[in-house]
Amino acid sequence: MHNTLNSALLRELHRALIDIVSVMNQPQRDEAMVREAGIALDRALFPLLVMVERLGPIGIVDLADRVGRDYTTVSRQVTKLESLGFVERRSSATDGRVRAAVITASGKALTDKIDMTREAMARRIFTDWEKQDVSDLTHLMRRFADAVQNDPAEKG
Repeated sequence: MHNTLNSALLRELHRALIDIVSVMNQPQRDEAMVREAGIALDRALFPLLVMVERLGPIGIVDLADRVGRDYTTVSRQVTKLESLGFVERRSSATDGRVRAAVITASGKALTDKIDMTREAMARRIFTDWEKQDVSDLTHLMRRFADAVQNDPAEKG
């Protein structure tokens, strides 16, 4: 396939990604999501709980890398989630030295409420969009995410 992407188009894509990430990283957004979901959870724990539910079992180092936090900080925060009964740590099936975080039934109940709230927020955002546009965006975002994750230059 001939690649005809120009610099201006790639810069605009990058700006759009920065805009999205900036909004998604705003602490107020997580606070609003937790409030709308009607749950009591420290906002620092919110993304960890969601990541464990989506990606678990997941090692603490991998989890820390994914949320851009220090390993020791994430380890303490996962311990807090554990004490609240939302996650458990189990020995990894592939490496017994690694302790992986997994969601509990109580944690899953919270993420289910978060999912319902996230869906309501998405419906508000996409209220004026055509169904096909949302479908196309979803397909292209998944394709882009897969390409970014599989970029050989990033694997080093």
